Amino acid sequence: MRFVNFIISAVIGMLFFPSYLAAENKTINSLDALLDNVRQESQITSVIDKQREARFLAAKKEQKRLLKTVKQELSKEDKLSESLNSDFENNEKKIAELENRLDLKVVSFGELFGVVRQVSDDMTGILENSIISAQLVNRDVLTLDLAQRKALPTIMELNQLWLTLLEEMTESGKVAQFSAPVISAEGIEQQRDVTRIGVFNAFSEGKYLRYLPETERLVELARQPASRYQEMAYAFEGSQGLGYDTIGLDPSRGAILSVLVQTPNFMERIQQGGIIAYVIIGVGLLGLLLLIERFLFLTLTGRAVNKQLKSEASNLKNPLGRILQNYRENPQQDTETLQLKLEEAVLKELPKIERGLASIGVLAAIAPLLGLLGTVTGMIETFQSITLFGTGDPKYMSSGISQALVTTELGLIVAVPLVLLLSFLTGKGNRLVQVLDEQSAGVVAQLVEQRNNANDTNIGSDNETV
Repeated sequence: MRFVNFIISAVIGMLFFPSYLAAENKTINSLDALLDNVRQESQITSVIDKQREARFLAAKKEQKRLLKTVKQELSKEDKLSESLNSDFENNEKKIAELENRLDLKVVSFGELFGVVRQVSDDMTGILENSIISAQLVNRDVLTLDLAQRKALPTIMELNQLWLTLLEEMTESGKVAQFSAPVISAEGIEQQRDVTRIGVFNAFSEGKYLRYLPETERLVELARQPASRYQEMAYAFEGSQGLGYDTIGLDPSRGAILSVLVQTPNFMERIQQGGIIAYVIIGVGLLGLLLLIERFLFLTLTGRAVNKQLKSEASNLKNPLGRILQNYRENPQQDTETLQLKLEEAVLKELPKIERGLASIGVLAAIAPLLGLLGTVTGMIETFQSITLFGTGDPKYMSSGISQALVTTELGLIVAVPLVLLLSFLTGKGNRLVQVLDEQSAGVVAQLVEQRNNANDTNIGSDNETV
């Protein structure tokens, strides 16, 4: 058994250390030599194993140290990782918060930009139509650019926009005088001295001006206000600007003056009424002439009758004188005959007194009927326009409506005064006829009384004689 172990050891030694055997280059000739050789090799192997074990232990110790160091580093890295993870989570929260704040800021800036664009757009319209632009030109360049821009405005542009708004507010409360080109009513452009009152009115040489945004020019109104307003404007231009002064002001910033230009005058109104309007005016003039003639006749006749009442002599130039003349020419006629003659004389005077009054009444009745005719004609024209052009454009219907309204208005304007004055003249004539009736009745009563007194006197004389 030992021999077998020995042989196995020898074989293992030969297998594991062939390089050493080859290096020694020894020849084993017997079993003893082999045994010695194995022993030597076993000792060498033991030494080598010890050395290897020592190296292994040393390496193991080093590995433990390195493992410990690595674990320490790993622990440190884990702690650092946890710290970084915590920082990362905190940073993510901060980033999310900052992103929310950024979104809010972006929304705020977007709203600000929208407000700036809206204000710029509104301000552009104000500046373009403001009469101040006739003095301060090219003020709408910045506002027009900001109203159309897609990018955010700069701080300088916002400041400039604010200054423009402030300038408009400041100038709106000033009375300024400056030189500017003015287009006259004849279409001639001249350099004139202009007086501006805030954003309301401007005038030059006593003429009111209108600002045209399209040409950036001041234009004289084709139709000026009343002369007293022009005189105020002329005097205001010549004042030294000290204290207070009176001036006609259009608080609508020229809208009222523009309507004044478009408002038709009297002749234009008549033309809108058409031929029926001229007929109504002719009726009114004819009625006016008759009224004047009747008023003068009745007034003069009334004065003559009043003079006749105060006089004993008969004046044949007035109705009462002619009636009394019939009495004086026939003093011996009986009472009934004299009364009939006086009534006949009064009836002869009535046509002269009442002449023309019936015609005035007819004209007063015709005038509103003509106005109604014009109304019907205008409405027919209006409906014809609607049939041809529809109701989309009111201009096509304005002609017929204007004729309808103007003729109705003219008819009433003519008829109402004619009716009132006719009533006045009728009353005046009736009072005159009443005076004639009273005087004729008084003459008859006086004659009857005189004759009764004469009869009583004769009867008394006869009685005394008896």
